[in-house]
Amino acid sequence: MSDASDRIKHRAEEAVGAAKEKTGAATGNERLEDEGRGDQAEAQAKQTADHAKDKLKEGVDKLKGAFKR
Repeated sequence: MSDASDRIKHRAEEAVGAAKEKTGAATGNERLEDEGRGDQAEAQAKQTADHAKDKLKEGVDKLKGAFKR
């Protein structure tokens, strides 16, 4: 499974991106707003990869269990 610290880190990265986006929108700074959106997208991609790794490991473990019987 994905390391818990990675999951926390990726969620924090998403939160920072959201904060940048909102700050950029509030101040009229389009560059900061775009950077925030990019940070969020990157963090979401990392979270999707974490989820895929977990599902793959679950499948492998289930398959291993089937052969142990």
